Amino acid sequence: MNGPKAELYAYDLSAATWRKSSHSAGEGNCVEITDLPGGGIAVRDSKNPHLEPLRFTATEWNAFRTGVLGGEL
Repeated sequence: MNGPKAELYAYDLSAATWRKSSHSAGEGNCVEITDLPGGGIAVRDSKNPHLEPLRFTATEWNAFRTGVLGGEL
């Protein structure tokens, strides 16, 4: 892995501030996100925060959000 994606995975998340969606119903089946440099986003399972988070570039995250909001996913 190289380029912008490698930079996202090299970023230290040990002091990251994670947040849940305001639409979370509180049953514990949530994902949490944190901001990364360059507009990227890291995503983790709130029930398993010890697992490696997925990391998305700003372009990838925007495409995902567009698909969800447009009903494609």
